[in-house]
Amino acid sequence: MYHKSKGYKAFSVFNYLLLALICVSCVLPLVHILAVSFSASAPANSNLVGLWPIGFNLEAYTKTLNNDNFHHALLKGLERTVLGTLIGMSLMLLAAYALSKDGRGFKSRSYYVWFFLFTMLFSGGIVPSYMLIRNLDLMNTIWALVLPLAINVFNMVLLMNFFRAVPKELEEASLIDGAGHFRTLLSIYLPISMPAIATISLFTMVMHWNSWFDGLLYISDYRKYPLSTFLQTIIVQQDFNKINPDVNELKNISQRTVKSAQIFIGTLPILLVYPFLQRYFVKGIILGAVKE
Repeated sequence: MYHKSKGYKAFSVFNYLLLALICVSCVLPLVHILAVSFSASAPANSNLVGLWPIGFNLEAYTKTLNNDNFHHALLKGLERTVLGTLIGMSLMLLAAYALSKDGRGFKSRSYYVWFFLFTMLFSGGIVPSYMLIRNLDLMNTIWALVLPLAINVFNMVLLMNFFRAVPKELEEASLIDGAGHFRTLLSIYLPISMPAIATISLFTMVMHWNSWFDGLLYISDYRKYPLSTFLQTIIVQQDFNKINPDVNELKNISQRTVKSAQIFIGTLPILLVYPFLQRYFVKGIILGAVKE
């Protein structure tokens, strides 16, 4: 058998070593950030911290968790992620179900498919998008961050291909029993499509949680920033006015440790959600991306 040959065994060893190296390279930066967040001010500022804290203390986390602006940003980030995921998944499921029908069940299907694909390839640009959001009076609201990203065409295509792989006999049996399209979607397609739904939901959550540029574009009040935008202003723009610094605290707490603590806290929600969806991840991608 081919899997017992020396070449295949050598390839397997090389493949596992390469994947292990990639995994380590992904984990080490997070471990370093965690070590810096638990370190004292002097070694953190001197770049002496590696993968283990030096001068262990919790002052950075105390400062972060007592910061009202950080609380507001964290809540706004969670609100955006929850609303964006629920609204986006609802719209994409409805669109994917309709577009998964053939020409006999949905005569105008091809026109709508091309309409969605056109929006995936071309966009109006930043200036027209900004003017649209402003004219709709959505500036400084959570809807300016949620509605423009409600439909992700790539994710919708994955769901559509998954729905097209569902046996037609199940839908026909449901229709014969008197169920309509909404009942068929809820009772037949959604339970079967849980791997794809979990995978696309994870993609959508990560997209909303990590998105920071639209917050800078559409939100002018920093107290309404989602967490990613808030961290961008602190870490990249070096604007420390939003963390309410105190002169005496700055002597004992390094801004590097505080920023590291904020970064690590910001990654926790996705890290906590991912293990519950991981078992669906690979299966959902394979079944949603392959069409016979």
